[in-house]
Amino acid sequence: MEPLEYDLMDRVEGEMWWYRALHARVISALSRFPGLVGRPLLDAGCGTGGLLARLAAAFPEREFFGVDVTAEAVRRAQRKVPRARLVIGSVSALPFEQGSFGAIASCDVLCHRLVHEAAALAEFRRVLAPGGTLVLNLPAHEWLRSAHDERVHNARRYSGWGLRSVLEQSGFAVRDMWHWNALLLPLMVLQRKVVARGGRARSDVALLPPPIETIFRAVMGVEGMLAGVGVRFPVGGSLLAVAERPA
Repeated sequence: MEPLEYDLMDRVEGEMWWYRALHARVISALSRFPGLVGRPLLDAGCGTGGLLARLAAAFPEREFFGVDVTAEAVRRAQRKVPRARLVIGSVSALPFEQGSFGAIASCDVLCHRLVHEAAALAEFRRVLAPGGTLVLNLPAHEWLRSAHDERVHNARRYSGWGLRSVLEQSGFAVRDMWHWNALLLPLMVLQRKVVARGGRARSDVALLPPPIETIFRAVMGVEGMLAGVGVRFPVGGSLLAVAERPA
């Protein structure tokens, strides 16, 4: 990611509606599919540590590791989560022993242009213990590609069937998968396809005016409750998958 994007992420990921919703969905997934709780949880591509901080608060009994390819991101993440063990490294060649982790979370990493998809999934499977859980969040729908993807260097956006196929071919068993950011998708399309067009457009990482942030958080809360009772939307800005390394 560009240095500016890391700086933006670091400043807003604790409060911005999208990050708060993402973190809530990952926590929900890991609450239902915790993997092996006696082994550490890895944030693969931890960025500046916002998700790690939320995970550490939600699961205080677990041990946490994080890895990111950028030293500056690791430094910022360590400041947010002092008890986590953070290292510099690539998700395509993880610096950990086989079967080290009981769960892995990786958010908007597999889609990056510098990440080799097959190699990263093979590494996730290698370092995940049998019976462990993998939680992935990824951008959905190729037709949503926009200037935002260029700014954050997304090479791929995913369909549900495509992600399921990739995971199964990599030796994972898919346990659940759903689109989210569905209720706000019309506004997302408007922003990305009409308002923010052209090579100079910035990414969507930014705090909105407080009243809008409050409304968007409330909408995401409603959507999260619907997902919790089994409602699955056919489209959405993001796709979250829960998979398992078979025992």
